[in-house]
Amino acid sequence: MSADRIVLRGLRARGRHGVLAAERELGQEFIVDATLFLDTGPAAAGDDLTRTVDYGELAQALVKVVEGEPVELIETLAERLAEVCLGSEIVESVEVSVHKPAAPIPLPFDDVVVTIERSRP
Repeated sequence: MSADRIVLRGLRARGRHGVLAAERELGQEFIVDATLFLDTGPAAAGDDLTRTVDYGELAQALVKVVEGEPVELIETLAERLAEVCLGSEIVESVEVSVHKPAAPIPLPFDDVVVTIERSRP
């Protein structure tokens, strides 16, 4: 795995993910962190955006997933987000965290986070 990485942290989007009917109906904010592992050397050598990941485009694609088809589990959402990140062939692996700060927990808490790591097969 390459030591180079691009990190997109704190991307916010509204989605309708969750097990409870109210979560599907009302929706809530989700926060996504994505760390992409890749070799940034070729992009840096040529100062060439086409040889790296455009994090603006990546952010838009990830928000589309969060705002898109609802799933029950944030584990499933994280998997879908990881697939988007691995869509660029230069990305060797990815770590994705999905935060659900408004999860339906009847106790004081700061956040619920699911983090997954996925690599290109």
